[in-house]
Amino acid sequence: MAKHPLEKWGSVMGGKKTRWIVVALWIMFAVVFALIFPQVNSVENYSGDEIPDTYTSIQAGNIMEEEFSSDSGIPLLITWYNESGLTEEDLTNIQGLYKQLADEPLDGQETIPPFHELPVTALMGSLSENGAALVTPVFFSTEKNSDVLKENLAIIQERTESQFGENPYDTNLEDEGLHARFSGPVGISIDATDLFKAADVQLMIATVIIILVILLVIYRSPILAIIPLVVVGIAYLVVSPLLGAMAENGLIDKDAQAVAIMIVLLFGAGTDYCLFLITRYRDILLTEDNKFTALASAVRESTGAIVMSGLTVVIGLATLALADYGAFQRFAVPFSFGVLITGFAVVTLLPAVLGILGRAAFWPFVPRTEEAEKANAEKKNKPYKPRKPNHRYMRAIGEFVTSKPWLVIIVAGAVLIGLAFASTNIKYNYDLISSFPEDMPSREGFKIIEENFTPGELAPVQLLIDSEGTDLDITEQLLRLPYVGVVKEMRTGETNNNIQLYEIDLDKNPYSNEAMDDVEQMKDDVKGILADSNLKDGQFWIGGETSSQLDTKVVQSGDENIIQPVMIIIIFIVLLAYLRALITSIQLMVTVVISFFSALGAGWLIIHYGLGHEAMASSIPLYSFVFIIALGNDYNIFMISDIWKNRKRGAAHKQAISNGIASTGAVITSAGLILAGTFLVLASLPIQLLVQFGIVTAVGVLLDTFVVRPLLVPALITVFGKWSYWPNKKLKE
Repeated sequence: MAKHPLEKWGSVMGGKKTRWIVVALWIMFAVVFALIFPQVNSVENYSGDEIPDTYTSIQAGNIMEEEFSSDSGIPLLITWYNESGLTEEDLTNIQGLYKQLADEPLDGQETIPPFHELPVTALMGSLSENGAALVTPVFFSTEKNSDVLKENLAIIQERTESQFGENPYDTNLEDEGLHARFSGPVGISIDATDLFKAADVQLMIATVIIILVILLVIYRSPILAIIPLVVVGIAYLVVSPLLGAMAENGLIDKDAQAVAIMIVLLFGAGTDYCLFLITRYRDILLTEDNKFTALASAVRESTGAIVMSGLTVVIGLATLALADYGAFQRFAVPFSFGVLITGFAVVTLLPAVLGILGRAAFWPFVPRTEEAEKANAEKKNKPYKPRKPNHRYMRAIGEFVTSKPWLVIIVAGAVLIGLAFASTNIKYNYDLISSFPEDMPSREGFKIIEENFTPGELAPVQLLIDSEGTDLDITEQLLRLPYVGVVKEMRTGETNNNIQLYEIDLDKNPYSNEAMDDVEQMKDDVKGILADSNLKDGQFWIGGETSSQLDTKVVQSGDENIIQPVMIIIIFIVLLAYLRALITSIQLMVTVVISFFSALGAGWLIIHYGLGHEAMASSIPLYSFVFIIALGNDYNIFMISDIWKNRKRGAAHKQAISNGIASTGAVITSAGLILAGTFLVLASLPIQLLVQFGIVTAVGVLLDTFVVRPLLVPALITVFGKWSYWPNKKLKE
């Protein structure tokens, strides 16, 4: 009888003559790629726009650069603070620093205000009302990368220390005396880059440790605990330089945040796929004496499910490429490519490693056939102890689910729907700085500005109007708007006198959701004002941080409306093609979608009431959706595959389900704990965005592992009976 193609694959990958070749090839690729390509972490991080240039905040920024060049470039805000009040000596030293910047400009320095040319009394007019704070900007070219900008900040620190005789940047804000902090877009960008650079190493170490500990606790085998880490580690050593080459050649934009999360994903999901094959191998070794024959059979029985599981994750993550929001889009290739290579390592490198180690991989609990176990006991002069039945706990769960499916559906459904309802209360924020630790320099600088100046001064709204040659000044009309605090004197463009700039301070924190609502209202109000001024079709643009946040909200919402349904449809088609069962494919998609909303609700309860976060980062829903839907279907595919195999072997409907739960329950539970644990590693980082993402995704994985996959899905299949297999006639019979 001819061997199954996957069995032949297993014989080649883990065969006596080929296993060493496969391992050598993987190691060779890892070494060669590392020598000729840069590691992805060493490539410069992308620092461009997140929003397409069709949105008003980007268009306003472009006009500002063309018509108001003195305000153009990326601003670094240096915040100066002395609780007792900034002295004349402090201001003189600040002027001295700006004279140095004027005489010896930094790399990429575009413009600076001429503070050094003003009388000290004029500079005092820029102090906060309490006289304790001053904000001075330095504008840098948008083309300079974060390495250059970071070096510039170090030079400014040196010049400041030389000018003042002390370093006001390295101080505790609670202490007396002068303090300085770098904030604004440049300061925030540098802090974000430093945070994620530090996160990479921390994540790698923490992820490896938590996987190692969980595997040791569950399987009590030191060799087995190391095998998945070695396989996934080698895969990562191949993935990293290949992504680095793509980024260096402009094929992708490197995103430090994406790389940090990719590390967690590869080690978590990769370890799961390894366990699917390892567990099947161990089970077959209990009845098959030849380790190579057992390995080939294990590859045959598990590879189909591993490939389909990996494929759903790759396709699901690749849908992020459809996004308009830059950060979403930059996640697509690293995630999908990383999982693709890791999945390939699991079905090639892992069989080779298992072929080399054989039964020794499971030491000290070596799986043997009954005859071999008796011979081993006799050799050691010990009585033979019959092996306990495999998977007895999960078998009991399977029998309970198939005997009381409606009870399971009602209870599990109530829990999931109740948690999902909590997601309707979530509040979202759209500013990056709220994700930073409170002692980060840029956040401390932000706090100084927030506490010492009126709210709107933090980030003025830039209203640009094309006056079309009319004698127009709408300052008074703008001041009458209920949300406007201050309108600075109108300015006209440097090259186009028709372009007018109105800088507006809102009467509230410009980073708040309420301020975003005000800018949305401003669009209608300005239309009305221009219509009253006989400019019915007058063009205008709204820029500034608040407008950018509003555009971010619109773009992210649009991405969710596209990516979520597309991902559901594509994964549904993959499931349908693999299972050839319409009703079950629908069930799986419905249950994982419910699981996502339940995870979002449960995550919000933990984040808001447990950790005290006032809001959730706006990007969390889409990130979590992509991961939970893709990874949730992983476990379902593995379990359903076993149920289908039992059915093909002639088992009755309920028996096939019960056996499927029994044979896959333990490994999926282990895999779920590992994957949830790796995502929870993100919660140890000092970045609120990653903390929230890690919690929501981990909760989603745990719900899939302990509620959806072992209880809800098999209960639904039980209730639908043989229709669960339709239109597959062979299974339905």
